[in-house]
Amino acid sequence: MTTIRQEDFIQSIADAFQYISYYHPLDYVKALGEAWEREENPAAKDAIAQILTNSRMSAEGHRPICQDTGIATVFLKVGMNVRWDATLSVTDMINEGVRRAYNHPDNKLRASVLADPAGRRTNTKDNTPAVIHYEIVPGDHVEVICAAKGGGSEAKSKMAMLNPSDSIVDWVLKTVPTMGAGWCPPGILGIGIGGTPEKAMLLAKESLMAPVDIHELKARGPKNKAEELRLELYEKVNNLGIGAQGLGGLTTVVDVKVLDYPTHAANLPVAMIPNCAATRHVHFELDGSGPAVLETPTLEDWPKVTWQADTRTATRVDLNKLTKEEVASWKPGQILLLNGRMLTGRDAAHKRIQDMLAKGEKLPVDFSNRVIYYVGPVDPVRDEVVGPAGPTTATRMDKFTEMMLAQTGLIAMIGKSERGPVAIESIRKHKSAYLMAVGGAAYLVAKAIKAAKVVGFEDLGMEAIYEFDVTDMPVTVAVDAGGESVHESGPKLWQSRIAAKIGNIPVAIA
Repeated sequence: MTTIRQEDFIQSIADAFQYISYYHPLDYVKALGEAWEREENPAAKDAIAQILTNSRMSAEGHRPICQDTGIATVFLKVGMNVRWDATLSVTDMINEGVRRAYNHPDNKLRASVLADPAGRRTNTKDNTPAVIHYEIVPGDHVEVICAAKGGGSEAKSKMAMLNPSDSIVDWVLKTVPTMGAGWCPPGILGIGIGGTPEKAMLLAKESLMAPVDIHELKARGPKNKAEELRLELYEKVNNLGIGAQGLGGLTTVVDVKVLDYPTHAANLPVAMIPNCAATRHVHFELDGSGPAVLETPTLEDWPKVTWQADTRTATRVDLNKLTKEEVASWKPGQILLLNGRMLTGRDAAHKRIQDMLAKGEKLPVDFSNRVIYYVGPVDPVRDEVVGPAGPTTATRMDKFTEMMLAQTGLIAMIGKSERGPVAIESIRKHKSAYLMAVGGAAYLVAKAIKAAKVVGFEDLGMEAIYEFDVTDMPVTVAVDAGGESVHESGPKLWQSRIAAKIGNIPVAIA
């Protein structure tokens, strides 16, 4: 009979969440490197280069890959012969491990978990409680998978109760384009089929914990219907042309995972959960001999891809002297290198601004002729001025866009993924612009931030309004002053190019 000691278990959980905050799974890194090699869209290739460079920098610096360090998820298989030398429950031990990991002094992670989700939404400050899935199995080991899932990709999760005669492939191909780019592709799609609605969702999430192995499957061929489905969806989803960060391109997913379970004769539950460019999970076992030992990868395992600001093709912008006329001159897809001072703000700050304007109250900062960056950074450690500070999903701020452009003097915005029609119309109306930073490149972006200070709503923590002073921060003009969106034009163009290539039909180069 195996005995698992309390401290060994807690420390293993803490070590695992620290580990996955800065080490990508190498199978994903390799697949992303292959995607970079074959990518033909320069904008998508540049985005993948930023993600890969960021990944290596995070591995070197032991700092988070993404500023959204995720909600802690644990899959636990406990052997029936295991006993515990512990005073805490297994749930409490896991939460203590999460607490230690997220408050680690040398690599403090962002606490994003809110209690009372339909009420006060109060931050728990340590990212607890974790979401835990238990299974009791034969044996004398404890098998653990720790994953940190970001809110942007979780928000794009889908579930449907199909009829037994409906096509799963058709549903996926219809649904993926509706997810936009907020899940930060290239990533992985997890598909859960069967059981009951909640079982299908759990299968989809669990499927994402497996290694990226689609190329091995292609080489040996499918052995069952689930593997046939993986291959078909992998090809057809990539043929949609959505591409890295939704900019259009050849790779939208580096793998598709499928798990199924018997279901009721009248039902066909199907769930789909995407994993983003900040794919984070690790698997280990405990046998009573001590805490888990997690293998440290070497930098030689990363593809030889290094992103650098290209001052020959990019346009440098001085934010301190920015005018509405200069903003109106930017073109869709144009690469900008931002220099100077910008403000930050996301959901909670925008809501408070809305409330203050409605009451006629003075805002804590002047947004006139300023740019706002949708971000909630990680706290700094050591000599950092700010921790990893990648963009958050911009569509959540769509409902505030008209207010900000009409009432505050704001002239441009930065975030990740596409904007919806309401926001695009406001941008067109006010001759503003929306700039896209790469989701999954948070540590790289943070290196461009040379100074940071809180200038408003300090009580909101990571959602406070900061002022950043940046040097050559890379962004792409995603919506120009005329309302043209590269997230609409890019995927359409690349879907047609891919279709032409498949059908051997010549396509004029735009």
